[in-house]
Amino acid sequence: MTQTLRHRAQTPRMGSRGQPEESRAAILKAAAQEFAAHGIAGARTDAIAREARVNKALLYYYFKDKETLYGAVLDHAFSGMRSTVFQVLDSDLPPREKIMAYVGAYFDFIASNQIYPKLMQREMMRAREGHSEHIDRLVKTYFQPVYRRVGELLHKGIAEGEFRQVDPVHFVPSMVAMIVFYFSSAPVMQRIVHFNPLAPERIAERRAAVLDFISAALFVPHASGTAPSGKSGVRK
Repeated sequence: MTQTLRHRAQTPRMGSRGQPEESRAAILKAAAQEFAAHGIAGARTDAIAREARVNKALLYYYFKDKETLYGAVLDHAFSGMRSTVFQVLDSDLPPREKIMAYVGAYFDFIASNQIYPKLMQREMMRAREGHSEHIDRLVKTYFQPVYRRVGELLHKGIAEGEFRQVDPVHFVPSMVAMIVFYFSSAPVMQRIVHFNPLAPERIAERRAAVLDFISAALFVPHASGTAPSGKSGVRK
């Protein structure tokens, strides 16, 4: 009995300062859900603390105020996105395979983190209204580096005769929009098509459709006259 009590005393309790990484991760996860659902103005720190199973004092121990917590949620979301796609963009794949692997990796990340499009939409609206304290940092730290690398990849593919003459200024956001819009518009699409667009089999269909559309829009047909599949090196 005494040994059991001693073990419990030595094991940090969730929601305490004795488990900083676990507590911080739980707060960020709960906050992402709350901010995506209600925006920063409507989000309640009480609800975040309750969902994360920590007290508010601990929440404010890690994040001094709601705006700081919101910025941390955005950084956590988009650092994950950047890390995921850079694993592909840093590879030695040829242009066709690399662009398809990039699209596939980006799609899989969004499919696994479906609240992120909602977070970004809300932040875009704040930026448009001049209320965002974070948009400049997000652009410089996450969006510009990815855009620059994908743009370089497009130019390389064009120079090698693999890609059509496209303008990255338009083609890159079009690729992103094909992925993000599907998830952000799912509630409306469900009413139009009368099935759940977020069911696993429908997400798999959408992934294949996005890859097919982008390869058809971007790739120069091979000399044999057969169009490339555009799926080499992409996880199915």
